[in-house]
Amino acid sequence: MSKITADHLARSAYVYVRQSTPGQVHRHHESRRRQYGLAERAKQLGWRNVVVVDDDLSISGDGVKRPGFERLLVAICEGHAGAVLTIEASRLARNGRDWHTLLEFCGLVDCLIVDEDGLYDARLPNDRLVLGMVGMMSEMELSLFRQRVGEARVLKAKRGELFGTIAVGYRKVAHEDRIEKEPDQRVQQAIALVFKKFAELQSVRQVHRWLRQEGIALPNTAYGPQGRHVVWKLPIYMAVYGIMTNPIYAGAYAYGRSTHRIRLEQGRKRIVRGVRQTQENWSVLILDHHEGYISWTEYERNIEVIAHNAGNKGLMVRRAVRRGAALLSGLLRCGHCGRKMQVNYAKGAHRYYCIGASQAEGAGHCISFGAMRADQAVSAEVLRLLQPLGVEAALKAIEAHDAEADDGRRQVELAVQQARYESNRAQQQYDLVDPAYRIVAAELE
Repeated sequence: MSKITADHLARSAYVYVRQSTPGQVHRHHESRRRQYGLAERAKQLGWRNVVVVDDDLSISGDGVKRPGFERLLVAICEGHAGAVLTIEASRLARNGRDWHTLLEFCGLVDCLIVDEDGLYDARLPNDRLVLGMVGMMSEMELSLFRQRVGEARVLKAKRGELFGTIAVGYRKVAHEDRIEKEPDQRVQQAIALVFKKFAELQSVRQVHRWLRQEGIALPNTAYGPQGRHVVWKLPIYMAVYGIMTNPIYAGAYAYGRSTHRIRLEQGRKRIVRGVRQTQENWSVLILDHHEGYISWTEYERNIEVIAHNAGNKGLMVRRAVRRGAALLSGLLRCGHCGRKMQVNYAKGAHRYYCIGASQAEGAGHCISFGAMRADQAVSAEVLRLLQPLGVEAALKAIEAHDAEADDGRRQVELAVQQARYESNRAQQQYDLVDPAYRIVAAELE
């Protein structure tokens, strides 16, 4: 006796299409063709109206929000769906909640489930039992896959041989599990210039501003038909920050610098990726793994400076220099509670004060005093100590200015050399082509 009735055929057949990742969408074309091919099978079974739901391409079925699956459930609940077609249970769901919700709704409204192996009625005990076991196996299968892949990745990372997206300035050696510096001298010198300017300016923000003001482009990794290549752009702040905080430039291999967090939003799992971890929680850290642009000691010193430049990261950071007329802004600490003293500007004058524990405990302010005498005293002492070094400081300032001009000029020279090479290479390609071979010659022209 056929499970398909006239009532089922009077409704629509829904074909659910899903692949878990963008990589699968781009590479696994046959799987997608098989899923779309179920629309023809639905017509062969007798359905005239077939709806293809493919909103969830590149979305995992492990419990995250899926607009296509939600649309399918709505169609089932409203009685529009007479059957749901999929190549296998794992396409519909990889978690128990979604799978059993689908079975419950299909059983309530008499909607069939069809895969490549058979046709199931969720109202029948035997079919319900089979579908329940299929869903359980699909969920367990995903867990096993992730466990195997995760353990294999960690083992390879512990050897320092696991590479994903390699930072600009390095490249993977062909047919080997190791990296080396990019042989392009322009790339190497641009990366080295970032670290040199940070050692001078002691601020990522100031390095970024200097690069923009001087019009110096930094290399960026790009991917296209020709594969991985380098493009040159004026830097954004996060590009400079990424170079300064990436341990790869200190010759270290690090794995597990970021992780993910799972939280529930409106009853659905939401995965937040890219959550940064402290160095103590990195899974793997191998020093002297490859040739670096700076030493590990310099890297740690840079990270400490960057951390202290962030004024909103706690009471004990040194903080970068702040705006305003106060000389000691962000430098003074209260002798009573140890907190940083704040500055109050009013009517052309300013005062240093400490609020102490007033916000946390409701206590009174610790101390407050005028800033003029304190600033004058500190200024006089600084000038007294620097006066014998005045000539030397002036000479160093001149040298620094000349070196800064040389750095900018060197980057421009390298850019000109690269442009000249690319132009000459294009000219040589054109000259080597037989003029009579118009198919190629016209393209090069």
